[in-house]
Amino acid sequence: MMQGVSRESYRTAAERLDSFAASAPAADVAKTGDELLMVADVLRGQPRLRRALSDPGRAGDDRAELFRSLLTGKVSDETLELAAILAGGRWSAASELLDAAERMGVEALLASADRAGDLAEVEDELFRFGQVVDGSPALSGALSDVVAPPAQRAELVKTLLEGKAKPATLKLVEVALGGFGGRSFQTGLTRMVEMSAERRDRQVAFVTVAAPLSDDEERRLGTKLSQLYGRDVTVKQTVDPQVLGGMSVLVGSDLYDGTVLRRLNDTRKALSQR
Repeated sequence: MMQGVSRESYRTAAERLDSFAASAPAADVAKTGDELLMVADVLRGQPRLRRALSDPGRAGDDRAELFRSLLTGKVSDETLELAAILAGGRWSAASELLDAAERMGVEALLASADRAGDLAEVEDELFRFGQVVDGSPALSGALSDVVAPPAQRAELVKTLLEGKAKPATLKLVEVALGGFGGRSFQTGLTRMVEMSAERRDRQVAFVTVAAPLSDDEERRLGTKLSQLYGRDVTVKQTVDPQVLGGMSVLVGSDLYDGTVLRRLNDTRKALSQR
């Protein structure tokens, strides 16, 4: 999580991105997202550059101009401006500048999907793909294998998703493969689902049940959670027979675990302490 001074620097660049995305064609916003992720790759591969661009002893304008000089002619004008804003900001650590560039690239891809009217579908595709991977130990192992070359794992994702999911979904899954924000593959996908919902002014409730909820049950649960949190809540359910019954609900950092499995575990723990 970014520290206070880093959050302010990120917010300045994010406001610029939102202003651009509000009027630019979806394809242009997607291009900016791709380029920002390329910028993040440059920062990831050059630790000395990261340190130079986040050095508090160097004037922000100087750092911004340094980054402009390196990127001019290689990215669009909008990406160049966003990168300069990031470089000119104040960062608590060099790693947070890298995280900010990567996160902004993801936000730009989500914004492009929003402009195209595809954001809700992209959100669902990310969640469903995460479920598919979670349900297949072989696939999960192949995609999470950090020893395997990233290009090889990305090619596997392309084989699975190309023509079956939105281009933004495919690109975002590839970003998750690279360890988005230092997260595991599955955790990265989950964070992207949350970011998609946030862009639609919603929260996500990840619900685990032993048997599928009916449409009416899911709707009523979403309504209750929306009343509790004071904003629309989207329910994403996962069926796991191992929980035996009841349900667990995760909204942000709030976990409500009413599963039979949890109650059995609590009972076993209480008995073992007697």
